[in-house]
Amino acid sequence: MEAEAMKALIRAHYDATINRFDPRAIDDQVAPDFIDHESPGECVRGPKGVKSQVAGLHAAFPDLAVEIVDMVAEENLVAVRGRFTGTHRGHFRGIAPTGVRVQVTGTFFWSVVGDRIKERWGALDAQALLRQLGVP
Repeated sequence: MEAEAMKALIRAHYDATINRFDPRAIDDQVAPDFIDHESPGECVRGPKGVKSQVAGLHAAFPDLAVEIVDMVAEENLVAVRGRFTGTHRGHFRGIAPTGVRVQVTGTFFWSVVGDRIKERWGALDAQALLRQLGVP
């Protein structure tokens, strides 16, 4: 897959997972043997794992959104720096809803094989998120 097509796939994936929840699109975008190397707790695998993780995020932050700040593609990898925003309206990792509007940044690498997303690595500024939610 060419660089621009890979970038379009990752943009569409962020739209289907973060900006709105579209399980059918996730099925089409994510390889059956997908693995998220950086997910908290148990490793997220395949479209079913992605949908479960994303549903939990949207339960905690119903207005979750991402702005892609930078995106670079080379060979079979896409690198993304993004800004995530949302309002904490549901339980998140044991933290009761605070009603606080949060903004955090993250950097992620996506592996694309064929026309599907195969792997993800990355880091979200978890300390900034917890600080905004009032966790010392």
